[in-house]
Amino acid sequence: MTTPTPSPRPRGTLYLVPAPLDFGCSEQAPLTDVLPAGTLQQAAQLQHWIVENAKTARAYLKRIEEHVPLCQPLQAMQMVELPREVHKVGDHAGQKNSTAKGAKNATPKRTDPPAFDPRSLLRPALDGHDMGLVSEAGMPGVADPGSSIVRAAHQLGLRVVPLTGPISLLLALAASGLNGQSFAFIGYLPQDDSARANALRMYEAHARKTGQAQIAIETPYRNAKLWQACLQHLQADTWLSVHSGISLPTARSQSMSVKSWRKQGEECPMDGKTPAVFIFGC
Repeated sequence: MTTPTPSPRPRGTLYLVPAPLDFGCSEQAPLTDVLPAGTLQQAAQLQHWIVENAKTARAYLKRIEEHVPLCQPLQAMQMVELPREVHKVGDHAGQKNSTAKGAKNATPKRTDPPAFDPRSLLRPALDGHDMGLVSEAGMPGVADPGSSIVRAAHQLGLRVVPLTGPISLLLALAASGLNGQSFAFIGYLPQDDSARANALRMYEAHARKTGQAQIAIETPYRNAKLWQACLQHLQADTWLSVHSGISLPTARSQSMSVKSWRKQGEECPMDGKTPAVFIFGC
């Protein structure tokens, strides 16, 4: 009599859990206004988490608990943080500030991602537990850490499910009036004034040649510097769109030509505390 082959152990699912976009803002949007009930209910059922920041993740789960009971007390949640280096460089190839002096050489240099094995963070899913991946705001893996975890999940044969929620880049693009059929997320521009100017001119030239909208973000306290650089270095007829406080009652979305922005003065329309999205093109 042959011994039956044991069934393979069932594996868990990796859920990509979006977070509200009010991280770091002075006010918070009601959670049920920006996240559907299905997302909140699924997040409340997860005990195992991969997070950008444990403190922020617990605060988010506490907000969820106000609407949906959690499967475990907060203290019992199993959380592991992504390595700090991933936040700074990115999950895959990152970018260093360009030191080029000419626009032709303004392409940011590439650097290798930090060395860590993301598969090790998915052990609970291999043992049959569903897991959640969450960043501090928006969708993990989109302008936020997490894509290496998602890739590792696919390599391990795990089911990956993105949950519905806000993604700042797409919300801003939809409200910009710029090309939603062809666009690129260029991330953070160099901090050095000369390198930033070169990068803006390079991306603008590409936008004017192809019609592709260029989407950039900046650390809130540097919003004004990027804003001033856009007014100074982009051509007058280039369309510039700025968005801040997306999903909040105080949200601002405004688009016009650089020439029109200059006529209004150089005062930055965004404060130094609220996350913002910059989009420019033709």
